[in-house]
Amino acid sequence: MHKTIQPEGWKPAKGYANGVLACGREIYVGGQIGWNKDQVFEARDFVGQMEQSLRNIVEIVEASGGAPSDIVRLTWYVTDKKEYLAKQRQVGEAYRRVIGRHFPAMSVVVVSALIEDEALVEIEATAVISVNDGS
Repeated sequence: MHKTIQPEGWKPAKGYANGVLACGREIYVGGQIGWNKDQVFEARDFVGQMEQSLRNIVEIVEASGGAPSDIVRLTWYVTDKKEYLAKQRQVGEAYRRVIGRHFPAMSVVVVSALIEDEALVEIEATAVISVNDGS
């Protein structure tokens, strides 16, 4: 089971958690970009690539026996801050399509470029699958 940490008196976080307390099997997902399983970019736009990146993360977590609700941390690397901020509504809609209304601890970092020239976003994740110890 995971518990969102919200220190007393802090303004609520919007779309992310300030902290997550978790116990279980840990999964570290390397940075996922917006290409599909065949390493082909189907989307050329930021939101499309972000959604594919999240789908890739969910598929890895599920292959480990987890679910999107087991994701406790996401770190986003974006190449265009203005585009990210301008598309917040579409980003939120795409996020909810893939992850639902589960908001782990998150950071967004603006970078000058990513290794794959076509990539506009890269997202890495940590998930913790609760251990059922029979109690």
